Amino acid sequence: MNIADKHVVSVSYHLTVPDENGSAEQTVEKTSPEEPFTFLFGSGGLLPEFEKNLSGKIAGDSFDFRITAENGYGVYQIENIVNIPIQAFLDESGKLDTEMVVVGNSLPMMDNEGHRLMGVVKEVALNHVRMDFNHPLAGKELHFTGEVLLVRPATAEELDHGHVHGPGGHHH
Repeated sequence: MNIADKHVVSVSYHLTVPDENGSAEQTVEKTSPEEPFTFLFGSGGLLPEFEKNLSGKIAGDSFDFRITAENGYGVYQIENIVNIPIQAFLDESGKLDTEMVVVGNSLPMMDNEGHRLMGVVKEVALNHVRMDFNHPLAGKELHFTGEVLLVRPATAEELDHGHVHGPGGHHH
């Protein structure tokens, strides 16, 4: 059975990106046949290029492909690094949570339209906190290698809910 829309797919894969020097690849994520990544193909939850590269494959097929930054998580945009007034991080008593607001920590934030987004603290200054709202893999070429383990038609319930049920998927 070929991978196509409205099918449940299980893959094991190894995702790498170039290191800071671009001379070697570093592992970002790795799944195994024992604990695969299982998803509903064509549901819109994955990178379109990831699905495009898997489309038509069958169980047992291996894969090895790269996704450019532009087709992955986007190019790194300097304008996504912003200074937020320190007051936004103070509790009711006017104190800064020094365990949460630490350089390198990811913090959930909300933009002016009420959308939730994650930002990484880059600097904690006297009057502001500098945060980076780029995706952690922005600007990186993604290299996927792996194997297709399972392809099956999605159940009516899975299609209705928009996700996989059972082993490797969502449980209610």
